[in-house]
Amino acid sequence: MPTIELIKDNFEETVTGSEIVLIDFSAAWCGPCRSFAPVYDKAAERHPDIVFGKVGTEAQPELAAGFRISSIPTLMAVRDRTALHSQPGALPPQALEELITKIRAVDMDDVRRQAAAGAKERS
Repeated sequence: MPTIELIKDNFEETVTGSEIVLIDFSAAWCGPCRSFAPVYDKAAERHPDIVFGKVGTEAQPELAAGFRISSIPTLMAVRDRTALHSQPGALPPQALEELITKIRAVDMDDVRRQAAAGAKERS
């Protein structure tokens, strides 16, 4: 599946309507972003069951600000509407594959239990 451009108008629908979404926050002028783009695009081809989205931080500053993106590229992984990973820096192909494997392996029931327990502690 090719990568899709995420904008304010389709972001929420894409993230809530997909099991796993990887989001690349980047900018056209950013050298590391340009070098990461082919790695990201090839991973998208290898994993058609995952949504690979790109947010242009200059065109979508409100999305970048909403996620407190201060360095690009930043890769975020969302599964079942829960952000599981957010890290700045371009990943080499093997590291991206390892991240995808880890995101697939997460026990989301356990994540929800931990979130619920943390919410109880804060109240």
